[in-house]
Amino acid sequence: MLFNKPINDLTFQDVVDFCKKEIPEGKQLDYKYLLPKNKEKFAKTIASFANALGGTIIIGVQDDKNDKPAPPFTGIAYHEKIRNSIEDIIQVYIDPIVFVDINTCVGPNNRMFVVINIPQSNLTPHLVGKSKRAYIRTGQSSRPEMIVHPSKLPWLLDHRKKSERLRHILYDKAESHFDNYLKMKNIRPEGLPVWTLSVSPLYPEEPLTDYKALPQLIKECTTQAWFGSLPGEGYPLQPVQDGATVISNVQDIHKTTEFNVYGLLMDKRIAGETKTFNGHKARVVSVEKLAQELVLFFVTTIKYLNKISFGGSLYFRLKMSNSHALRVSLGKQKATVLEDYLRMDRTFNLAELEDGLSAIIQSILQEAAWGLGIPADGALLKTLVDGFLGDIE
Repeated sequence: MLFNKPINDLTFQDVVDFCKKEIPEGKQLDYKYLLPKNKEKFAKTIASFANALGGTIIIGVQDDKNDKPAPPFTGIAYHEKIRNSIEDIIQVYIDPIVFVDINTCVGPNNRMFVVINIPQSNLTPHLVGKSKRAYIRTGQSSRPEMIVHPSKLPWLLDHRKKSERLRHILYDKAESHFDNYLKMKNIRPEGLPVWTLSVSPLYPEEPLTDYKALPQLIKECTTQAWFGSLPGEGYPLQPVQDGATVISNVQDIHKTTEFNVYGLLMDKRIAGETKTFNGHKARVVSVEKLAQELVLFFVTTIKYLNKISFGGSLYFRLKMSNSHALRVSLGKQKATVLEDYLRMDRTFNLAELEDGLSAIIQSILQEAAWGLGIPADGALLKTLVDGFLGDIE
């Protein structure tokens, strides 16, 4: 994600500050001084982003010969109907239509910038104009959009399938690192409950950062609160192919947190504690602890995705294995789990996650608690989640 806040919260000054960073146009960024008169050409730019990694268009900014924003950053004259004009172009020239977020950032002297966020689409290919041509964003200054010949459209469809396969590969590799860590520690997880929280681009395509930058990125993305940190503060970092895994070195806490250059973040651990439950020793997991883990995980996720400038569609998964007969608690509520296996999948983008972080966590937590045998009260979960979010340092 290019900005450090949701698009609808951007101000005129935010755009000015962003332009001063002199970030050149590329695969996920385009500058326009005015809304182009050639409507089909503008539609081509929007569709090419949607067909590739997604991206952002900023109207009101001129670019120089190096494709960097050129001062002065004063925007364009205020035009109250520009949002409608953009939406009309999308509806008339792009099939199927692309759903975008638009913010008109009004500043001094009745000037404004227009920021358009185009998410990576799962409805590709988006075709443009009467000729029904498909384009993808290349990031090359001489050829920012490349036409995909009609005979090659199956390639664009297959491109998404290849991205899905890559996502599965990244996920499986991260899981195997946790399993290998347990083997190195001579720990047999059979019968022990294992939580897995993961998020990745819905359609990963290429590395979003350099693997050598990961140690510093992980340090900058660490989230701390009185109830824990993610990844664990002071835990050793183990390089792995295309990523880095932070390994727990605390006695009786067995977990790994993996950061991947493609944008995957996975936190996996043996869950719960051995406690006396109704007079017998049993493995117990608390919904309160899961709430804390979700808060740490999502706050870290937001930091990481912002650092690597990814704002497209995301795929989230919560999974728990070996859950049968596990004891679960929430306050005074207690239950014994009947399910052998719990899994939840969600899709959203970074802006939605930032805007609705508390509500998203509450929804996931409520569904997870139900699957574990506890019909949790929504008001109680809201109090828990909001409280834990407020405790983040």
